[in-house]
Amino acid sequence: MVGLLVLTILPALAGLPLAFTRYNAIERPVWHGLQNFTELAGDDIFRIAVQNSLVFIAISIPLRIVAALGLSLLLSGRFRGVGLYRAAVYLPTVVPDIAWAVVWLWVLNPLYGPLNQLLAVAGVAGPAWTVEENSARAAIILMMGWQIGETFVICLAGLQDVPGELLDQSAVDGAGPWQTFRSVLLPSIAPVLLIVMFRDTIASLQTNFVPALIVGRDGGPNYATTYLPLYIYRNAFDYLRFGYAAAMTWSLIGLTGVVVYLQYRVAVHWRMGFRDAEV
Repeated sequence: MVGLLVLTILPALAGLPLAFTRYNAIERPVWHGLQNFTELAGDDIFRIAVQNSLVFIAISIPLRIVAALGLSLLLSGRFRGVGLYRAAVYLPTVVPDIAWAVVWLWVLNPLYGPLNQLLAVAGVAGPAWTVEENSARAAIILMMGWQIGETFVICLAGLQDVPGELLDQSAVDGAGPWQTFRSVLLPSIAPVLLIVMFRDTIASLQTNFVPALIVGRDGGPNYATTYLPLYIYRNAFDYLRFGYAAAMTWSLIGLTGVVVYLQYRVAVHWRMGFRDAEV
């Protein structure tokens, strides 16, 4: 809690007054009023960055949760070597960003990368991952999906916390694996999945910075990999527009709050649907 306060909340609050100034880190800040936010409204690149970020979380979050939940279902039992498999799923999460960045540059190489070579074996022509717009977006989603270790651990803990009596009763009633999952496991871990969805949404809107730099160092091709964190960084440290970057940062915070609220409303209706079905 102290770390959250010192490293996140206080710096964000300190940056709020900066959003109303014109500041280049050389001269003193000059009061700018709402002009930074007015400029944001007409900034086409900012609009593209918002669209890219929303599309990213709309695709990547469900894929990450489905992959993590599927792996946790496979590895929730007790069998020989299960601990090793669980560690293998979690291991990519602890690898430093620069290390897996180098690995992904090799994997996505269109000429000799293993991914395109595997596609060639299957008779599929591999794309130029860092050149084409859609393939560049797909590459970033693929890279972010690689690090699902924390989501996997949370889902695994949720599954192991499901009372055994519910599973035994389901087996006595003659329910198959799919019916047990849909009627017992999924409703039981729904609160866990909700927390995971909130957490991954907040994290994904902030952590696609490194893969965006890997695929397109300038946010290309054609701004396809320009996400809000990258655009904020560019304005702050490349163009020395710290006031404008602060305005974008608070816009990102507001966007995150809106997305999480909408997810919460959808989740509430989803849970109500489960309860009605049970009744």
